[in-house]
Amino acid sequence: MTQGVWLPVLLIVLGGAAIAVQAPVNGALGRSLQSPLAAAAVSFGIGFACLLALTVMSGSGALGQLAGAPAWQLAGGLLGAFYVWAMVSSISTLGVVTALAALILGQLGAALVIDHLGAFGLAVQPISPKRIAAVALVAAGLFLSRV
Repeated sequence: MTQGVWLPVLLIVLGGAAIAVQAPVNGALGRSLQSPLAAAAVSFGIGFACLLALTVMSGSGALGQLAGAPAWQLAGGLLGAFYVWAMVSSISTLGVVTALAALILGQLGAALVIDHLGAFGLAVQPISPKRIAAVALVAAGLFLSRV
């Protein structure tokens, strides 16, 4: 990897670690509230408030551009909400390793298709035997996490 790639990779690795910690924390909140849905809403609410404050403090004025964004681009919030709810609902049953293995398998399977199609304006990255093997190894890891 080139030197300019290391910082983004590090950020994503730290983001992955944050997801690993977020899942059981949100699961515990779901048990405290006796509602995975309420826990997901609280988690998103706190995250929203934090990001909104940082955006406003940055002074970029980016939120003024929101009206010009295509409606489909707002689906990311819905997808994120679904992910958080699904994780809160499942983490106590599956455990962190299995839940994250399932999450990563879903991400990689969708990513194969998105890359292959060049969806959402991304460069096309064809499906290859190596990429299929990478996803299959994650699937094997998911299986092994439960046996």
